[in-house]
Amino acid sequence: MRLFSAGRPVLPVRLRSGAAAVVAAGLLTTGLAAPAFADDEPQTDQLWINAPYEQTLLTGTDGGQPQSRTLGVGIYHDNQSFPVTDGRVTVDVSGLAGVAEVTWPDNCAPSGTRAVCDIPVVPTMGRDYEAQVLLTVRAADGADVGARGSVTYEATATGGPDGTLTAPHGSFETRLTVGAGPDLVIAPVAAIEDVRPGDERTIPFKVTNHGNRNANGVVVKLSASYGLTDLTRYDACVSTTTDGEDYAPTHRAVCVFDQVLAPGDSFELPGPPVVRLAPHALNERFDIGVEPGDGAEDIDHANDYTVVQIHAKNTADFSVAGDTLSAAAGGTATARLTFVNNGPAWIGDLVSGDPVARVRLIVPEGTSVTGVPSGCYPRTLDGDSYPSRTGAPRYDCALPYWVLEDTRHTLAFSVRVDTVVPGAAGAVSIHPAYGEFGTYPFGFDPDLTNNTAVLTVN
Repeated sequence: MRLFSAGRPVLPVRLRSGAAAVVAAGLLTTGLAAPAFADDEPQTDQLWINAPYEQTLLTGTDGGQPQSRTLGVGIYHDNQSFPVTDGRVTVDVSGLAGVAEVTWPDNCAPSGTRAVCDIPVVPTMGRDYEAQVLLTVRAADGADVGARGSVTYEATATGGPDGTLTAPHGSFETRLTVGAGPDLVIAPVAAIEDVRPGDERTIPFKVTNHGNRNANGVVVKLSASYGLTDLTRYDACVSTTTDGEDYAPTHRAVCVFDQVLAPGDSFELPGPPVVRLAPHALNERFDIGVEPGDGAEDIDHANDYTVVQIHAKNTADFSVAGDTLSAAAGGTATARLTFVNNGPAWIGDLVSGDPVARVRLIVPEGTSVTGVPSGCYPRTLDGDSYPSRTGAPRYDCALPYWVLEDTRHTLAFSVRVDTVVPGAAGAVSIHPAYGEFGTYPFGFDPDLTNNTAVLTVN
């Protein structure tokens, strides 16, 4: 049987780095572009530690040995313009006494409760980033459920503008808790590439209880972005569709199954989820989350959620239109600048939630902006902040984090003619929100000739 007829996306997920970063297994990540610098702007760089924020260590099942877990720890830096080498991560496990035991990997040299771990080449964060230090930890023999401890980290490396980089001191730790309970883990699902609108794809789904207690039932939550349609229907599910006003339109389903999963048992849906790519599909995502039934708490939330990224071969033609004004000196007129997505695809930044684009206005000579639409920010011509909202020579206007395949968005500026300059013209253009979005000026846009326009006066 089939569900729905038009898919809708999820809220964007903002990924955090550093001490507060909890990187869930399978959570969608994307390459982060290097900062864009002007030729004369001083360049900077910063070293960061990427480590789990918290983990639960299981006691043994039925009196057996406690389970081991891997803590993936790594370092990265911000600016790919600088090569960074000779990374050294100092790991301090003195806070785990009586709580957990650690086995050190080969690239770490332990001394007492500390170890220095070598990382020859330090990467920038991106889709190819991997943890470089893999610590094996398990609950200490005799540790009680609820016992807590922590691992702290420091890091240095060679490189950057000053020759040496140091991670912020005292900002990174992993908190470990000895626990008992179900731990539902979703099997990894690879991204789906090079599909076309109209194609149908099956999403592999399997969840296993890696905990040391039964899961008395399983709750499965599914969410499909706007470009995914014809989702599989299950009798155990309640389905909803968001309206697409405050958030990008999304299809969701909550499914409750009463199957008991003992430690080591696995569960699959009655049939694997199947989705079809709509004519407006482009960069889609399919979210899967699981939790134990009966209101039980999963002891490790880092592996009970995954996002399947689905990339379709499609295009979205962005265009912008200017306006023509006429007024005497001292007079005011309304300039309407119009952004249009001519499709056929919709666009949504479903990872960071950043605007899909910005519309820029360079104010015509002899005029001043006296009224500014919401979402538009005053700038100097070089892009720096301007001290007042009106009267700026340039405005950058943020679009929403998604636009549908037929979105039309009009920005109305009030413009005063200070001095009549016959044929005065200001530039109107579309730009990525921050640095690069896909590939500049827009990798999905098949026609760049309509990404610029003019605002003419008199």
